[in-house]
Amino acid sequence: LNLNGGARLYMLPCIAGHVGADAAAVTLSEGPHRQDEMMLIVDVGTNAEIVLGNRTRVVAASSPTGPAFEGAEISGGQRAAPGAIERVRIDAETLEPKYRVIGSELWSDQPGFAESVQSTGVTGICGSGIIEVVAEMYLAGIISEDGVVDGSLSARSPRIIANGRTFSYVLKDGEPRITITQNDVRAIQLAKAALYAGTKLLMEKQHTEHVDRIHFAGAFGSFIDPKYAMVLGLIPDCDLDKVSAVGNAAGAGARMALLNRGYRREIEETVSRIEKIETALEPKFQEHFVYAMALPNKIDPFPKLSAAVKLPPRKTVSEDGIAGDAAPRRRSREGHAARRGRG
Repeated sequence: LNLNGGARLYMLPCIAGHVGADAAAVTLSEGPHRQDEMMLIVDVGTNAEIVLGNRTRVVAASSPTGPAFEGAEISGGQRAAPGAIERVRIDAETLEPKYRVIGSELWSDQPGFAESVQSTGVTGICGSGIIEVVAEMYLAGIISEDGVVDGSLSARSPRIIANGRTFSYVLKDGEPRITITQNDVRAIQLAKAALYAGTKLLMEKQHTEHVDRIHFAGAFGSFIDPKYAMVLGLIPDCDLDKVSAVGNAAGAGARMALLNRGYRREIEETVSRIEKIETALEPKFQEHFVYAMALPNKIDPFPKLSAAVKLPPRKTVSEDGIAGDAAPRRRSREGHAARRGRG
């Protein structure tokens, strides 16, 4: 570092491995260790950093979500830049979409939209847009709980098109044409399942089935709509008004440590007590991951979400896009255990 010879350099401690000094700074800023409430902090990235705790105990983990939330591995994906679709709504009756792009305050169905994006065009879809479009496809019944695009809807809407042996949803026609493919949906399912499975492990370590408050940290977290994150099952059930974006919490924590030696002592002592969970070594991670592939989750109930959002009736769709009826929406863990016992 090119520093003055008399400068003093302080580095925040790492919690462990992929849960580094930035996670320690976020912990200092948000202060779960100062709260009675059970607080979940999530920093979404290629490796999501997850911290869960209160003044009694704090646990942390990293979970390999991959780059899908950053627009990679998505057919029309791109980084968050002018021209990228960032917000999506789908009419459940007509299956027609509307969207907003970075650089314009207008929705695509509003007068003046074309003029507002003339300088940038509509070039792709970024991470927040991908989260919203997959969640909206689920709410509109375009994809099933298992994430399969319902090909039978092609008779009802030209937005549902065949794509080899699967089906896709046309979000934007014209040039460039932006479609949400079955592979795109799968990429988001894999990413969100990894994050939820890591969170579920931490909840088990804390012996809790609920969280009181959820904070999204980091730049990407600032653009995630809590409702759609919960519809996807990216985060556990919680009062939506208790889910918030805290922006650059790592930077805020770094400033606190820079300006106050008391905060340095606090985070050093706190990090020494944080319990790091290695998700790769936990035998139940895979089980939680499989259940979390469903939207929002195969077995975990979401009563607070259901009270705020009308979730679609459960249906199954085979991999070739043929829809059928399914059993009731949620099954309890006890029910699964009983069936395994009878087997």
